[in-house]
Amino acid sequence: MWATAVGVARVRALESERENALFHDPLARAFATAGGLWPSPPSPASPPDDEAARRRRTALAFSIVIRTKFLDDLLRQASASGVRQVVLLGAGMDSRAFRTDWPEGTRLFEVDTAAPLDFKAAVLRRERAVARCERITVPVDLREDWPGALAAAGHDPAAPTVWIAEGLLIYLPEDAVEELLSRIGARSAPGSRMGLTLGSRGVIERFGADAAPGSAASLWLSEMPDDPVGWLAGHGWEADCHTLRDRAAAYGRPFGTPPQHEERPGGLISAVRR
Repeated sequence: MWATAVGVARVRALESERENALFHDPLARAFATAGGLWPSPPSPASPPDDEAARRRRTALAFSIVIRTKFLDDLLRQASASGVRQVVLLGAGMDSRAFRTDWPEGTRLFEVDTAAPLDFKAAVLRRERAVARCERITVPVDLREDWPGALAAAGHDPAAPTVWIAEGLLIYLPEDAVEELLSRIGARSAPGSRMGLTLGSRGVIERFGADAAPGSAASLWLSEMPDDPVGWLAGHGWEADCHTLRDRAAAYGRPFGTPPQHEERPGGLISAVRR
């Protein structure tokens, strides 16, 4: 599944080249190039019924751009509040250790399996990239004892942490999502922050029903609960929920079309541990 992370890097590279980019990710193009997604491979003439697939790809890319900006802002706010531990769960090709101005003393843990971390390390060496904080990679599968591996890597559960699960929970069955939240909570001191992206209600039906085998959408498993604020309160978090549409408008990138279905709160979540 980590090849999906390379696709995300390609989206971030394209956004970074825009004149009015919402963020700049100078390593994204290197990840996409090394992963074979840059430049875009030539495609045959699209079949007549491929317009719907094109619209889905465009919508997915747009969501990646908006969620990246949302979580960038969340991390800056957490740093400003004094949080100096960052944990990226399913880090993939995330380059925030290299592109964010971190306060002195920040420790950033990237948790992912060995394959994407090894691929990433090779690209970083080639690019001679230098992290702007203490960056610690934690090669472990999230289905295994990742809290133990994180502790062994030096994470301090007594100090506040900002946790990021970006583009991750939608790939996990609901029981695994619950377990992940419980494990995060067990290592979160008061004042900890959390940023989540959740699949909106109905997204699997709209995007995954006829998704090509092996595509990202074909692997989606779970959507956000009907009441994400109440759900996270049950896990000990005080949450704010936003739709992609409202964040896009706030960032000056409003949707060009009206909603075609009921949009409930959720999708982009920021939360604080009290």
